Amino acid sequence: MPFEPVSQEKLSHGVVRQIEGLILRGILRPGERLPSERELSERMSVSRPSLREALSELQERGLLASKAGAGVYVADVLGSAFAPALVTLFSTHDEAVFDYISFRRDMEGLAAERAARLASDTDLQVINAIFEKMEAAHQKRNPADEAHLDADFHLSIIEASHNIIMLHMMRSMYELLREGVFYNRTIMFKQRMTRDALLEHHRIINTALQNRDPAGARKAVETHLNFVEASLSDHQKSERNEVFAQKRLEHEGWR
Repeated sequence: MPFEPVSQEKLSHGVVRQIEGLILRGILRPGERLPSERELSERMSVSRPSLREALSELQERGLLASKAGAGVYVADVLGSAFAPALVTLFSTHDEAVFDYISFRRDMEGLAAERAARLASDTDLQVINAIFEKMEAAHQKRNPADEAHLDADFHLSIIEASHNIIMLHMMRSMYELLREGVFYNRTIMFKQRMTRDALLEHHRIINTALQNRDPAGARKAVETHLNFVEASLSDHQKSERNEVFAQKRLEHEGWR
């Protein structure tokens, strides 16, 4: 007969599964420090030996990493998403920038549509809270903060779409964006008219999501990224024109 005795699951296995789930769902993020051993064992109602066994297993599997004297962190599981040589190619070829925006437009449009249908009320509260922070940063005219919150806003929509494959893929893409691999986003937030337009785009996206309007949310995201694409194209043209303007000025000085 194909039956075996049922044994009680080891506590450490339960700890492993819980932490795995938090990483898989994107709740625990790469680089995030776990609570102390004492606090974690109390929160999870397990003994320290069981907790240590679970953490050791997760470290062996590359999901957690220990830093001497600093504790246990979620490993940088996104670090291998793109080979260094490919990242260098992304950063040195303009076509990668516009293909990246096109890819985002497709993926984030879908994510916004899904979020409007599938997000919980708490998901929508998170998105709205980030948008309110964006409004506050806009008033303070802090381009760096606005650029950072822009990424958080878009990632919160992807999280609210509840597709874990899309979540980890897009989080990896956003890490490259934060590092300036594709383009320097703070430049866009330094221009007053562009800043105002971007905030209004995010307001429209947020409103569609809060109203649970899938088609409206998707259209708002696509409109926003079309604007980003056009703004980047204009900026690149301006930079090229400035090079020739400087040459003309130098030439006039020689005449």
